[in-house]
Amino acid sequence: MNRSFGSIVVRLALFVSAAAFCCRAAAAQDSGSLEDQLKAQYKVTKVGLDSSGVAVTQPGTVLVIQKGGILGVPPLNLAVGTATYKDGEMHSPSPILLGNTTRFLDANEKVYLLKLSASTKGDKVTFLVMECDSCNGANQQSSYKATVVFQYPKGYLATADVGQVEDVIGQVFAIDNGNGGQQAESAPPQQQAPPQPPQPPPQPQSIQLGQTTDQVVAVLGQPDKIVNLGSKQIYVYKDIKVTFVNGKVTDAQ
Repeated sequence: MNRSFGSIVVRLALFVSAAAFCCRAAAAQDSGSLEDQLKAQYKVTKVGLDSSGVAVTQPGTVLVIQKGGILGVPPLNLAVGTATYKDGEMHSPSPILLGNTTRFLDANEKVYLLKLSASTKGDKVTFLVMECDSCNGANQQSSYKATVVFQYPKGYLATADVGQVEDVIGQVFAIDNGNGGQQAESAPPQQQAPPQPPQPPPQPQSIQLGQTTDQVVAVLGQPDKIVNLGSKQIYVYKDIKVTFVNGKVTDAQ
């Protein structure tokens, strides 16, 4: 009986152990899925060392800092300051603990992403970034680096859409699109010229008594036929007959 009971206990322990392993594996898989989706949007930059110092071997996504409070340290420092972004506020590390060579990275400064990790268990996403000296037009290489942790509410990352996660990241790091990471403003719609009032139709020129033949021809053009009766002439048009006496209009029918 004791042997049978012991066997049951062992099997139960193995089952619990296997279940715990499966849960951990599932959590790791979920975290990896979120991390993979973020890495598809934010390409990691690979760096190495050469005679001039830190050198980029494979460029990645360039980010534009949107908020201050990110503390940078020289690239060869082992200790890196970690700023935490939570509930819309940046919580900066103390520069006292990191030496005198630290400096806060400015808003609108451009950085490379060196490392990205996501933890659904800890509800946080971590960015390790480094200054993009060439992007910032720096005369001397500095390549300061910093860590920013995006802390989400408990249980948030387990169900959050990757777009929601990126919205929070975008409050601190905007992807550089050539205009400082800001969304390009749409061109204002071209104002159309106000419609012009319709032009009144040209007033027809009239034939008046006393006008000369030249004046009538200037208005009506050359007649279809001219009836010459000496001092009296009749200019025949399609719709009108104009009578001249001594070269002046005396009648029009």
